[in-house]
Amino acid sequence: MLMLTSVLTTGALALTACGSRGDSGSKSSSGTTVVIGVDAPLTGQNSATGLGIQYGAQLAVDDANKNKTVPGVTFKITALDDKALPATGQQNATTLVADPNVLGVVGPLNSGVAQSMQQVFNTANLVEISPSNTSVPLTQGPAWASGKKTRPYKTYFRTATTDALQGAYAADYAYNTLKKKKAYIVDDKQPYGAGLAGIFSEQFTKLGGKVIGTDHVNTGDTDFSTLSTKVKNSGADMLYYGGQYDESSLLTKQLKAAGAQIPLFGGDGMYSDTYITNAGSASAGDLATSVGAPVDTLPAAQQFIKDYKAAGYKGDYQTYGGYSYDATTAIIKAVGKTVTNGKIPSDARSKIVDAVQASNFDGITGKVSFDQYGDTTNKQLTAYEVKSGKWVAVKSGTYSGS
Repeated sequence: MLMLTSVLTTGALALTACGSRGDSGSKSSSGTTVVIGVDAPLTGQNSATGLGIQYGAQLAVDDANKNKTVPGVTFKITALDDKALPATGQQNATTLVADPNVLGVVGPLNSGVAQSMQQVFNTANLVEISPSNTSVPLTQGPAWASGKKTRPYKTYFRTATTDALQGAYAADYAYNTLKKKKAYIVDDKQPYGAGLAGIFSEQFTKLGGKVIGTDHVNTGDTDFSTLSTKVKNSGADMLYYGGQYDESSLLTKQLKAAGAQIPLFGGDGMYSDTYITNAGSASAGDLATSVGAPVDTLPAAQQFIKDYKAAGYKGDYQTYGGYSYDATTAIIKAVGKTVTNGKIPSDARSKIVDAVQASNFDGITGKVSFDQYGDTTNKQLTAYEVKSGKWVAVKSGTYSGS
Protein backbone atom coordinates (compact mmCIF):
# COMPACT_ATOMS: atom_id res chain seq x y z
CA MET A 1 0.00 0.00 0.00
CA LEU A 2 1.14 3.55 -0.69
CA MET A 3 1.81 5.81 2.28
CA LEU A 4 -0.67 8.42 1.09
CA THR A 5 -1.44 9.84 4.52
CA SER A 6 2.19 10.67 5.08
CA VAL A 7 2.47 12.42 1.70
CA LEU A 8 -0.62 14.51 2.26
CA THR A 9 0.41 15.37 5.81
CA THR A 10 3.83 16.49 4.63
CA GLY A 11 2.23 18.74 2.02
CA ALA A 12 -0.08 20.25 4.61
CA LEU A 13 2.78 20.92 7.02
CA ALA A 14 4.82 22.55 4.27
CA LEU A 15 1.93 24.86 3.44
CA THR A 16 1.43 25.82 7.09
CA ALA A 17 5.14 26.45 7.54
CA CYS A 18 5.37 28.81 4.58
CA GLY A 19 2.67 31.02 6.10
CA SER A 20 1.57 32.41 2.72
CA ARG A 21 -1.79 31.32 1.42
CA GLY A 22 -1.91 33.95 -1.30
CA ASP A 23 0.26 31.87 -3.63
CA SER A 24 -0.16 28.29 -4.73
CA GLY A 25 2.70 25.92 -4.02
CA SER A 26 4.60 25.53 -0.75
CA LYS A 27 7.80 27.45 -0.14
CA SER A 28 10.93 26.39 1.68
CA SER A 29 14.58 27.33 1.76
CA SER A 30 15.13 25.16 -1.31
CA GLY A 31 12.44 26.90 -3.37
CA THR A 32 8.81 26.19 -4.19
CA THR A 33 7.22 22.74 -4.13
CA VAL A 34 4.44 21.96 -6.58
CA VAL A 35 2.39 18.78 -6.22
CA ILE A 36 0.98 16.88 -9.18
CA GLY A 37 -1.81 14.53 -8.19
CA VAL A 38 -2.25 11.09 -9.69
CA ASP A 39 -5.52 9.20 -9.52
CA ALA A 40 -5.72 5.58 -10.67
CA PRO A 41 -6.59 2.11 -9.37
CA LEU A 42 -3.42 1.28 -7.44
CA THR A 43 -4.82 -1.83 -5.78
CA GLY A 44 -7.32 -4.45 -6.83
CA GLN A 45 -9.10 -4.24 -10.16
CA ASN A 46 -7.05 -2.74 -13.01
CA SER A 47 -4.08 -2.06 -10.69
CA ALA A 48 -1.45 -3.26 -13.18
CA THR A 49 -2.31 -0.47 -15.59
CA GLY A 50 -3.03 1.96 -12.76
CA LEU A 51 0.45 1.50 -11.31
CA GLY A 52 1.89 2.07 -14.77
CA ILE A 53 0.19 5.48 -14.76
CA GLN A 54 1.50 6.34 -11.29
CA TYR A 55 5.10 5.46 -12.04
CA GLY A 56 5.03 7.02 -15.49
CA ALA A 57 4.13 10.28 -13.76
CA GLN A 58 6.78 9.73 -11.11
CA LEU A 59 9.53 9.36 -13.72
CA ALA A 60 8.43 12.59 -15.42
CA VAL A 61 8.68 14.42 -12.09
CA ASP A 62 12.06 12.84 -11.35
CA ASP A 63 13.39 14.00 -14.73
CA ALA A 64 12.00 17.51 -14.27
CA ASN A 65 13.64 17.83 -10.87
CA LYS A 66 16.94 16.40 -12.08
CA ASN A 67 17.02 18.68 -15.12
CA LYS A 68 15.66 21.71 -13.21
CA THR A 69 13.04 22.08 -15.91
CA VAL A 70 11.35 24.83 -13.92
CA PRO A 71 14.08 26.72 -12.00
CA GLY A 72 13.22 27.21 -8.34
CA VAL A 73 10.40 24.64 -8.42
CA THR A 74 10.56 21.10 -7.06
CA PHE A 75 7.80 18.74 -8.17
CA LYS A 76 6.27 15.98 -6.09
CA ILE A 77 3.64 13.33 -6.75
CA THR A 78 0.65 12.58 -4.55
CA ALA A 79 -0.91 9.33 -5.75
CA LEU A 80 -4.43 8.35 -4.68
CA ASP A 81 -6.06 4.96 -5.20
CA ASP A 82 -9.55 5.10 -6.74
CA LYS A 83 -9.91 1.29 -6.88
CA ALA A 84 -11.64 1.81 -10.27
CA LEU A 85 -14.70 3.12 -8.39
CA PRO A 86 -16.36 6.38 -9.53
CA ALA A 87 -17.39 7.38 -5.99
CA THR A 88 -13.85 6.93 -4.72
CA GLY A 89 -12.50 8.89 -7.66
CA GLN A 90 -14.82 11.77 -6.83
CA GLN A 91 -13.62 11.73 -3.21
CA ASN A 92 -10.02 11.76 -4.42
CA ALA A 93 -10.75 14.71 -6.69
CA THR A 94 -12.15 16.64 -3.74
CA THR A 95 -9.06 15.80 -1.68
CA LEU A 96 -6.70 16.97 -4.42
CA VAL A 97 -8.63 20.19 -5.01
CA ALA A 98 -8.47 20.99 -1.29
CA ASP A 99 -4.65 20.93 -1.30
CA PRO A 100 -3.46 24.30 -2.69
CA ASN A 101 -0.08 22.77 -3.52
CA VAL A 102 -1.74 20.60 -6.20
CA LEU A 103 -1.55 22.42 -9.54
CA GLY A 104 -2.46 19.55 -11.86
CA VAL A 105 -3.75 15.98 -11.88
CA VAL A 106 -2.86 12.99 -14.06
CA GLY A 107 -5.54 10.33 -14.43
CA PRO A 108 -7.81 8.56 -13.97
CA LEU A 109 -7.49 5.24 -15.78
CA ASN A 110 -11.20 4.51 -16.17
CA SER A 111 -13.63 6.65 -18.17
CA GLY A 112 -16.42 5.95 -15.69
CA VAL A 113 -14.28 7.32 -12.88
CA ALA A 114 -13.44 10.38 -14.98
CA GLN A 115 -17.14 11.20 -15.30
CA SER A 116 -17.35 11.53 -11.53
CA MET A 117 -14.27 13.77 -11.28
CA GLN A 118 -14.61 16.25 -14.13
CA GLN A 119 -17.04 18.68 -12.46
CA VAL A 120 -14.98 18.79 -9.25
CA PHE A 121 -11.82 19.76 -11.10
CA ASN A 122 -13.58 22.17 -13.43
CA THR A 123 -15.15 24.10 -10.56
CA ALA A 124 -11.68 24.53 -9.03
CA ASN A 125 -9.97 25.38 -12.37
CA LEU A 126 -7.62 22.46 -11.75
CA VAL A 127 -6.25 20.83 -14.89
CA GLU A 128 -6.77 17.09 -15.35
CA ILE A 129 -5.01 15.07 -18.06
CA SER A 130 -5.87 11.41 -18.49
CA PRO A 131 -3.37 9.16 -20.25
CA SER A 132 -5.99 6.48 -20.84
CA ASN A 133 -9.64 7.64 -20.96
CA THR A 134 -11.11 6.93 -24.39
CA SER A 135 -14.89 7.42 -23.94
CA VAL A 136 -15.85 10.07 -26.48
CA PRO A 137 -18.47 12.05 -24.45
CA LEU A 138 -15.82 13.03 -21.89
CA THR A 139 -14.49 15.63 -24.32
CA GLN A 140 -17.13 15.97 -27.02
CA GLY A 141 -20.36 15.76 -25.04
CA PRO A 142 -23.24 13.25 -25.03
CA ALA A 143 -24.52 14.20 -28.51
CA TRP A 144 -21.16 13.80 -30.28
CA ALA A 145 -22.37 10.90 -32.45
CA SER A 146 -25.03 13.10 -34.07
CA GLY A 147 -22.42 15.70 -34.93
CA LYS A 148 -23.27 18.04 -32.05
CA LYS A 149 -19.88 18.18 -30.37
CA THR A 150 -19.68 20.33 -27.26
CA ARG A 151 -16.79 20.33 -24.82
CA PRO A 152 -18.22 19.80 -21.31
CA TYR A 153 -15.19 20.89 -19.25
CA LYS A 154 -12.29 23.13 -20.25
CA THR A 155 -10.05 21.66 -17.53
CA TYR A 156 -10.16 18.10 -18.91
CA PHE A 157 -7.61 16.79 -21.44
CA ARG A 158 -6.29 13.42 -22.52
CA THR A 159 -3.20 12.00 -24.24
CA ALA A 160 -5.12 8.90 -25.41
CA THR A 161 -7.17 8.99 -28.58
CA THR A 162 -10.88 8.21 -28.44
CA ASP A 163 -13.03 5.11 -28.91
CA ALA A 164 -14.58 6.71 -31.99
CA LEU A 165 -11.29 5.92 -33.71
CA GLN A 166 -10.25 2.85 -31.73
CA GLY A 167 -13.52 0.96 -32.16
CA ALA A 168 -13.65 1.66 -35.88
CA TYR A 169 -9.97 0.75 -36.29
CA ALA A 170 -10.61 -2.60 -34.58
CA ALA A 171 -13.66 -3.30 -36.75
CA ASP A 172 -11.72 -2.55 -39.90
CA TYR A 173 -8.91 -4.87 -38.82
CA ALA A 174 -11.32 -7.65 -37.85
CA TYR A 175 -13.31 -7.51 -41.09
CA ASN A 176 -10.71 -6.62 -43.72
CA THR A 177 -7.54 -8.20 -42.32
CA LEU A 178 -8.75 -11.10 -40.18
CA LYS A 179 -11.67 -11.73 -42.58
CA LYS A 180 -14.09 -12.21 -39.69
CA LYS A 181 -17.74 -11.99 -40.74
CA LYS A 182 -19.77 -13.03 -37.68
CA ALA A 183 -19.11 -11.32 -34.36
CA TYR A 184 -20.57 -11.92 -30.94
CA ILE A 185 -20.29 -8.72 -28.90
CA VAL A 186 -20.08 -8.47 -25.12
CA ASP A 187 -19.48 -5.46 -22.85
CA ASP A 188 -19.20 -4.72 -19.13
CA LYS A 189 -21.91 -2.02 -19.10
CA GLN A 190 -19.36 0.66 -18.15
CA PRO A 191 -18.95 3.91 -20.14
CA TYR A 192 -15.67 2.74 -21.68
CA GLY A 193 -16.63 -0.85 -22.42
CA ALA A 194 -20.15 -0.23 -23.64
CA GLY A 195 -19.08 2.76 -25.72
CA LEU A 196 -16.22 0.91 -27.39
CA ALA A 197 -18.35 -2.17 -28.12
CA GLY A 198 -21.08 0.00 -29.60
CA ILE A 199 -18.71 1.75 -31.97
CA PHE A 200 -17.12 -1.55 -33.01
CA SER A 201 -20.56 -3.03 -33.68
CA GLU A 202 -21.67 -0.09 -35.79
CA GLN A 203 -18.54 -0.06 -37.93
CA PHE A 204 -18.33 -3.86 -38.26
CA THR A 205 -21.91 -3.91 -39.55
CA LYS A 206 -21.26 -0.99 -41.88
CA LEU A 207 -18.36 -2.90 -43.43
CA GLY A 208 -20.56 -5.92 -44.12
CA GLY A 209 -20.05 -8.02 -41.02
CA LYS A 210 -22.90 -9.49 -38.99
CA VAL A 211 -23.42 -9.17 -35.26
CA ILE A 212 -25.04 -12.48 -34.39
CA GLY A 213 -25.29 -12.01 -30.65
CA THR A 214 -24.83 -9.47 -27.88
CA ASP A 215 -24.55 -9.78 -24.15
CA HIS A 216 -23.43 -7.92 -21.04
CA VAL A 217 -21.46 -8.81 -17.93
CA ASN A 218 -20.74 -7.04 -14.66
CA THR A 219 -17.33 -5.91 -13.51
CA GLY A 220 -16.13 -8.42 -10.96
CA ASP A 221 -17.93 -11.38 -12.57
CA THR A 222 -15.94 -14.61 -12.67
CA ASP A 223 -18.35 -17.23 -14.00
CA PHE A 224 -18.86 -16.96 -17.76
CA SER A 225 -19.78 -20.59 -18.45
CA THR A 226 -23.33 -19.86 -19.64
CA LEU A 227 -22.15 -17.00 -21.81
CA SER A 228 -19.35 -19.12 -23.26
CA THR A 229 -21.83 -21.79 -24.29
CA LYS A 230 -24.06 -19.18 -25.93
CA VAL A 231 -21.13 -17.79 -27.90
CA LYS A 232 -20.04 -21.27 -29.00
CA ASN A 233 -23.55 -22.21 -30.15
CA SER A 234 -24.00 -18.93 -32.02
CA GLY A 235 -21.51 -19.85 -34.71
CA ALA A 236 -19.55 -16.62 -34.24
CA ASP A 237 -16.06 -16.54 -35.70
CA MET A 238 -14.87 -14.00 -33.12
CA LEU A 239 -15.93 -12.44 -29.83
CA TYR A 240 -15.49 -8.69 -29.37
CA TYR A 241 -15.29 -7.58 -25.76
CA GLY A 242 -15.67 -4.04 -24.46
CA GLY A 243 -14.12 -3.84 -21.01
CA GLN A 244 -11.01 -4.49 -18.95
CA TYR A 245 -8.53 -7.37 -18.72
CA ASP A 246 -9.85 -8.66 -15.38
CA GLU A 247 -13.04 -10.11 -16.81
CA SER A 248 -11.85 -10.71 -20.38
CA SER A 249 -8.94 -12.92 -19.29
CA LEU A 250 -11.37 -15.20 -17.47
CA LEU A 251 -13.88 -15.05 -20.29
CA THR A 252 -11.39 -16.22 -22.90
CA LYS A 253 -10.30 -19.15 -20.69
CA GLN A 254 -13.87 -20.31 -20.23
CA LEU A 255 -14.70 -19.67 -23.87
CA LYS A 256 -11.88 -21.94 -25.05
CA ALA A 257 -12.73 -24.52 -22.39
CA ALA A 258 -16.28 -24.62 -23.76
CA GLY A 259 -14.87 -25.55 -27.16
CA ALA A 260 -15.20 -22.22 -28.93
CA GLN A 261 -11.81 -21.91 -30.58
CA ILE A 262 -12.28 -18.33 -31.73
CA PRO A 263 -10.28 -15.21 -30.86
CA LEU A 264 -11.39 -12.70 -28.27
CA PHE A 265 -10.74 -9.15 -29.48
CA GLY A 266 -10.80 -6.12 -27.18
CA GLY A 267 -9.55 -2.59 -26.68
CA ASP A 268 -6.78 -0.91 -24.74
CA GLY A 269 -8.35 -1.94 -21.44
CA MET A 270 -7.28 -5.46 -22.35
CA TYR A 271 -3.79 -4.62 -23.59
CA SER A 272 -1.77 -5.62 -20.56
CA ASP A 273 0.70 -8.40 -19.81
CA THR A 274 -1.59 -9.26 -16.90
CA TYR A 275 -4.22 -10.40 -19.41
CA ILE A 276 -1.83 -13.01 -20.78
CA THR A 277 -0.67 -14.04 -17.30
CA ASN A 278 -4.25 -14.54 -16.12
CA ALA A 279 -5.53 -16.25 -19.26
CA GLY A 280 -2.48 -18.43 -19.85
CA SER A 281 -2.40 -20.48 -23.04
CA ALA A 282 -6.05 -19.62 -23.73
CA SER A 283 -4.92 -16.12 -24.71
CA ALA A 284 -3.07 -17.37 -27.80
CA GLY A 285 -4.44 -15.65 -30.89
CA ASP A 286 -6.46 -13.09 -28.93
CA LEU A 287 -6.23 -9.48 -30.02
CA ALA A 288 -6.42 -5.96 -28.64
CA THR A 289 -6.07 -2.44 -29.92
CA SER A 290 -4.31 0.25 -27.94
CA VAL A 291 -3.53 3.93 -28.24
CA GLY A 292 -0.39 5.11 -29.99
CA ALA A 293 2.49 3.13 -31.42
CA PRO A 294 4.15 0.36 -29.36
CA VAL A 295 6.14 2.28 -26.75
CA ASP A 296 9.01 -0.21 -26.99
CA THR A 297 9.55 0.83 -30.62
CA LEU A 298 9.71 4.58 -29.98
CA PRO A 299 13.26 5.96 -29.86
CA ALA A 300 12.26 8.79 -27.53
CA ALA A 301 10.84 6.31 -25.00
CA GLN A 302 13.91 4.10 -24.61
CA GLN A 303 15.37 6.00 -21.64
CA PHE A 304 11.95 6.01 -19.98
CA ILE A 305 11.71 2.21 -20.34
CA LYS A 306 15.24 1.78 -19.02
CA ASP A 307 14.54 3.99 -16.00
CA TYR A 308 11.21 2.28 -15.28
CA LYS A 309 12.81 -1.14 -15.24
CA ALA A 310 15.85 0.03 -13.27
CA ALA A 311 13.60 1.45 -10.56
CA GLY A 312 11.87 -1.91 -10.23
CA TYR A 313 8.45 -0.33 -10.51
CA LYS A 314 5.45 -2.62 -10.57
CA GLY A 315 2.64 -2.36 -13.10
CA ASP A 316 2.58 -2.32 -16.88
CA TYR A 317 4.46 0.64 -18.32
CA GLN A 318 3.74 -0.35 -21.90
CA THR A 319 0.00 0.32 -21.76
CA TYR A 320 -0.22 3.92 -20.51
CA GLY A 321 3.08 4.62 -18.74
CA GLY A 322 4.49 6.65 -21.63
CA TYR A 323 1.25 8.61 -22.02
CA SER A 324 1.26 9.31 -18.29
CA TYR A 325 4.84 10.58 -18.56
CA ASP A 326 3.79 12.93 -21.37
CA ALA A 327 0.65 14.08 -19.53
CA THR A 328 2.76 14.91 -16.48
CA THR A 329 5.30 16.69 -18.63
CA ALA A 330 2.54 18.83 -20.14
CA ILE A 331 1.58 19.97 -16.63
CA ILE A 332 5.21 20.60 -15.70
CA LYS A 333 5.75 22.71 -18.82
CA ALA A 334 2.54 24.62 -18.08
CA VAL A 335 3.79 25.37 -14.57
CA GLY A 336 6.99 26.67 -16.16
CA LYS A 337 4.98 29.10 -18.26
CA THR A 338 3.06 30.26 -15.19
CA VAL A 339 5.99 30.89 -12.83
CA THR A 340 7.33 34.45 -12.70
CA ASN A 341 10.71 34.89 -11.04
CA GLY A 342 10.18 31.73 -9.05
CA LYS A 343 6.80 32.91 -7.75
CA ILE A 344 3.59 30.99 -8.42
CA PRO A 345 0.60 33.36 -8.59
CA SER A 346 -2.64 32.83 -6.71
CA ASP A 347 -4.51 32.18 -9.99
CA ALA A 348 -1.94 29.61 -11.09
CA ARG A 349 -4.49 26.84 -11.59
CA SER A 350 -6.47 28.83 -14.15
CA LYS A 351 -3.33 29.93 -15.99
CA ILE A 352 -2.04 26.37 -16.09
CA VAL A 353 -5.25 25.21 -17.77
CA ASP A 354 -4.66 27.78 -20.53
CA ALA A 355 -1.00 26.79 -20.83
CA VAL A 356 -1.87 23.10 -21.17
CA GLN A 357 -4.37 23.96 -23.90
CA ALA A 358 -1.50 25.61 -25.80
CA SER A 359 0.83 22.60 -25.36
CA ASN A 360 2.98 21.78 -28.36
CA PHE A 361 6.06 19.65 -27.75
CA ASP A 362 7.64 16.35 -28.69
CA GLY A 363 6.92 13.81 -25.96
CA ILE A 364 8.26 10.29 -25.59
CA THR A 365 5.11 8.93 -27.29
CA GLY A 366 4.99 11.53 -30.06
CA LYS A 367 3.70 15.07 -30.51
CA VAL A 368 1.82 16.37 -27.49
CA SER A 369 -0.88 18.92 -28.31
CA PHE A 370 -4.61 19.20 -27.83
CA ASP A 371 -7.51 20.21 -30.07
CA GLN A 372 -10.45 22.44 -29.16
CA TYR A 373 -12.09 19.60 -27.24
CA GLY A 374 -9.04 18.71 -25.17
CA ASP A 375 -8.39 15.58 -27.23
CA THR A 376 -4.89 14.62 -28.25
CA THR A 377 -3.90 15.36 -31.83
CA ASN A 378 -1.93 12.07 -31.84
CA LYS A 379 -4.36 9.65 -33.53
CA GLN A 380 -1.99 6.68 -33.80
CA LEU A 381 -3.42 3.25 -32.94
CA THR A 382 -1.99 -0.27 -32.89
CA ALA A 383 -3.50 -3.74 -33.12
CA TYR A 384 -1.78 -6.48 -31.11
CA GLU A 385 -2.07 -10.27 -31.15
CA VAL A 386 -0.94 -12.73 -28.48
CA LYS A 387 1.81 -14.84 -30.00
CA SER A 388 4.08 -17.16 -28.01
CA GLY A 389 2.86 -15.66 -24.75
CA LYS A 390 3.47 -12.02 -25.70
CA TRP A 391 1.57 -9.12 -27.24
CA VAL A 392 2.97 -8.62 -30.74
CA ALA A 393 2.10 -5.56 -32.81
CA VAL A 394 0.46 -6.70 -36.05
CA LYS A 395 -0.69 -3.36 -37.44
CA SER A 396 -0.05 0.28 -36.52
CA GLY A 397 -1.47 3.41 -38.10
CA THR A 398 -4.34 5.87 -38.01
CA TYR A 399 -7.98 5.25 -38.84
CA SER A 400 -9.24 7.33 -41.74
CA GLY A 401 -12.30 5.36 -42.80
CA SER A 402 -15.88 6.63 -42.64
